[in-house]
Amino acid sequence: MNVLKPNRQTTIRTLLEAKTSQRDIERLTGIDRKTIRSYQKRLDAEQANSPGVATGSPDQIPPPRPPAVVRVTVSACEPHRAFIEAQLRLKRNYMAIYQDLVDRHGFGGKYNSVKRFAGGLISREPAQFDRLEFAPGEEAQVDYGEGALTRVPGTERYRKPRLFVMTLRYSRRSFRRVVWKSSQEAWARLHEAAWRYFGGATRYVVLDNLKEGVIKPDLYEPELNAVYAATLAHYGVVGDPARVRDPDRKGTVENAIGHTQATALKGRRFETIEEQNEFLEHWETKWAAPRIHGSARRQVEAMFQEERPHLLALPLTGMQYFTQEQRTVYDDSCVQVGFSSYAARPAAIGSLVLVRLFEHRLEIRNIRTHALIRTHELAARPGTVVLPEAERIFNPSRETQRILNQAKAIGAATHKLCETLFEREGRVGQRKLWGIVGLARRFPRRLIDSACERAMTEGVYSYQHVKALTERLLAEALVLMDAPVQIELPLTQSHPLIRPGDDYADLFTLGAKQSAALTSTQEGVSP
Repeated sequence: MNVLKPNRQTTIRTLLEAKTSQRDIERLTGIDRKTIRSYQKRLDAEQANSPGVATGSPDQIPPPRPPAVVRVTVSACEPHRAFIEAQLRLKRNYMAIYQDLVDRHGFGGKYNSVKRFAGGLISREPAQFDRLEFAPGEEAQVDYGEGALTRVPGTERYRKPRLFVMTLRYSRRSFRRVVWKSSQEAWARLHEAAWRYFGGATRYVVLDNLKEGVIKPDLYEPELNAVYAATLAHYGVVGDPARVRDPDRKGTVENAIGHTQATALKGRRFETIEEQNEFLEHWETKWAAPRIHGSARRQVEAMFQEERPHLLALPLTGMQYFTQEQRTVYDDSCVQVGFSSYAARPAAIGSLVLVRLFEHRLEIRNIRTHALIRTHELAARPGTVVLPEAERIFNPSRETQRILNQAKAIGAATHKLCETLFEREGRVGQRKLWGIVGLARRFPRRLIDSACERAMTEGVYSYQHVKALTERLLAEALVLMDAPVQIELPLTQSHPLIRPGDDYADLFTLGAKQSAALTSTQEGVSP
């Protein structure tokens, strides 16, 4: 038997005589139950043979000490208990209560006395949380955290990427992945990767009100960003943003992030983000999934196998991601996207529409209801007009008249070319007209009008051709301006090379006589 110190032997003896159980003695004193059992046997033998008589052996239990005198101290605030309780019910603080006690009741104690007494009167109830239970495949929770230090590509610097975690609420099985940057499309792609990893999607997904998922938080009708909302609709999942500043609603994924950071990633560094993702998947498979969950008291992987058949089936094709922006329907009933024009009827001219740009096509939708209006394949070349001939508008508008008036101010040829171009292409050609009249901001109007006249002569009605001709005429004019000009020399009347005037007079006289003789000879020969 272990030999304890006399004071501990006395404690065991006192508790045993008070009929305290050995389990409680072990809990109170920290002494092993086997040792307590040995002292129990010795005490029973002593009481059976000669109760209360000491044997003199070194292991003998000494007689108990007399009980200590307990002094009960009464607080100076006790006479004022009723007043203090009434003030506490009014939600007044300790300092206000102390000041009233001094002023109104002649209290002579200190403030700390009031603080201790009033603090003992307040009943603090522990925070209570309702534990929510969910059916298999019903809900998943998602959130962002911080991953482990990872080398930034191309540098020697380390920083922490963003850690995305999706946790199934029923089984607590998690999907973890780190990314350098987040965006609306990256947030949606992470959801899609998680559903592919689990082999199905839950009916609800609870998320925080971060900008990647929620544009405008609202308790009843939150506004999700377009890409994320389309992704949820593609997989048949309902988004359920948690209430603002209420992290307990998604406590499962909060705990999963903390568990990942404290156990898997604490103190680690990775050279690449791919290396960290491989480690997280290995850690989830080998350690996190086989563990026994603390509150459920079951293995996570076993619960996941029960939940897996209840997940929503995945669509055959993945999500087609897009960018979305607002566009104005121009005077020709088209919207301009990427230097090309696309028909937007029946959207009204001058109205705003939503344009969703996919990899190989675009969609034009109503800006309020998001209803689909038109779908077009993306043009292969910039400047293409995707508009059927039957939908072209040829009646002139106020914008058309404004363009033609500016063309008339440039010149008659420019006005004629613009009229002919509008007659051929309708309002779609107004962009070319704007380009032609806009040349007046950079080139002289006379050159533009000459270029338009030459273009009509050549039969090419095009803004690019008129622009090229104008640039060519300007270059030719600049060359003429740069050419050297011959200076006019003064007339010289006398010079060694100049003959006298009489010589030239004789020459003219001789020539005149020969011309007259030749004329008379020809008249005598004629019949």
